Amino acid sequence: MLLAKGIDQGGVSGGSIADGGELAIPTTRISSDSIPVHPMGVKPLGNQYLASGPNARRSIGSMNQLPDEMILQILEYLDTTSLKNIGFSCRFLYAFCQLDDLWKALFLETSFPPLTWKGSWRSTLLRAPTGWRSGIDCSNVFSDVMHRPFVCAHIALGKYSSNIPEANQIMRFEQLSYDDFAESWSSKPFILTDCIQRWPVCSDWNIQKFKNKYSNVEFRAEAVDWSFSIYHEYMSNNKDESPLYLFDKGFAEKMDIRIGEDAGAVYWPPECFGSDLFQLLGEERPAHRWLIIGPERSGSTFHKDPNATSAWNAVLEGSKYWIMFPPTARVPGVYVSEDSSEVTSPLSIAEWLLEFHAEARTLPDCVEGVCKAGEILHVPSGWWHLVVNLEAGIALTQNFVPKSHLADVLSFLKDKPDQVTGFKRNIENPSQLFEERLRTHYPDLLDEAIAELEKRSQRKKRKWEEAIGKTNDAESNAGGFSFGFGFGDEDEDEIP
Repeated sequence: MLLAKGIDQGGVSGGSIADGGELAIPTTRISSDSIPVHPMGVKPLGNQYLASGPNARRSIGSMNQLPDEMILQILEYLDTTSLKNIGFSCRFLYAFCQLDDLWKALFLETSFPPLTWKGSWRSTLLRAPTGWRSGIDCSNVFSDVMHRPFVCAHIALGKYSSNIPEANQIMRFEQLSYDDFAESWSSKPFILTDCIQRWPVCSDWNIQKFKNKYSNVEFRAEAVDWSFSIYHEYMSNNKDESPLYLFDKGFAEKMDIRIGEDAGAVYWPPECFGSDLFQLLGEERPAHRWLIIGPERSGSTFHKDPNATSAWNAVLEGSKYWIMFPPTARVPGVYVSEDSSEVTSPLSIAEWLLEFHAEARTLPDCVEGVCKAGEILHVPSGWWHLVVNLEAGIALTQNFVPKSHLADVLSFLKDKPDQVTGFKRNIENPSQLFEERLRTHYPDLLDEAIAELEKRSQRKKRKWEEAIGKTNDAESNAGGFSFGFGFGDEDEDEIP
């Protein structure tokens, strides 16, 4: 049983114990030929039970009583010098101290001058010579905590993005009119294949041209601000389980480009989505458009777009795999707090694919698709989505408020003010501001949305009254024993 657990959690790879590889026992999650041998020889935990040589873990003294997960947590408290030094105490801790996530955290806490990327966070932070690689053999180190990130960084993404069941496939159209969108497709994902070809960026932007023209421009890549030349070095040479994703909301100003219908614009929102009602906010609208660049494996784990907005995502280079679920679906491996303010899921896209993809694909409300260069994908308001780059690429995305989802946005801004994001700090009441602009410019549309919200409230109230009525009947007929029924946000979302 212990052997099965170790292999199941850590996966296996080619090779054999005799030649320094790993025990090649096939698993249901990862084929034995898909994961290379760990560069230091570290093996999954389960392999120790068939190994005949010494186990490096026995050399860590009293720490041997601690599980690997706790050892990793202790190491997370160390500074750069301490982490480097403790790694020289024994082979087991040396292997642990090579985990690049430990060094990534230290790097992000450091005020660092311009750098040269060395291929790993550890090598970069310690300014190791180019091409440096550990020569210490750790083939007697058995740990899922150390081996699992290596597995996740080497999964074959094509295994998950291919052979999509017909029932799951995102609908694809060449083009779509606004009337068709508003009437039938504003609440469904779809991909348009002939919509953005007239954008100048479709022919003018690719990663190499970007490097040549914007090499010295600083962009936001998650927790760092790097010039594109540095980010290009990173995206071209990293082995991160979850590579940094360049996701910049201020790119237009940084690159001095125009967006919209004006002369000289490099792209503009597709006409099929109609008016974006958040445009009424002008300079006061929340962040809504982003430049996205990333290497293979980069992307976003399951989330909903902010403020109940809809979105489109246009791929200029590369391709992206999307897996999506409607607002009320229970996504495997994703856990949401009662008020929907907190979402807990596996730390990486690869971890979710390994653990939950097979289950998700069998669910009736699962929707999947690959969006290729020159195509654009629609993300409806409230839909859960995970997206991962199948190859290095560039994309543009924008959040918007279509007329058909105005009621959803108004409800979100008013009822969940603690979850509203993207507005400047001096805007104290986004809900009131938006309603005031709507009242000035689209009073009829605002009245319709308010009437729709009132209908939803009445339906929810009737459901509650029906439940209370049944409860009272049960109470009168059962000698005081009663059932209580609660209706939260999830039930409200289910109301059409």
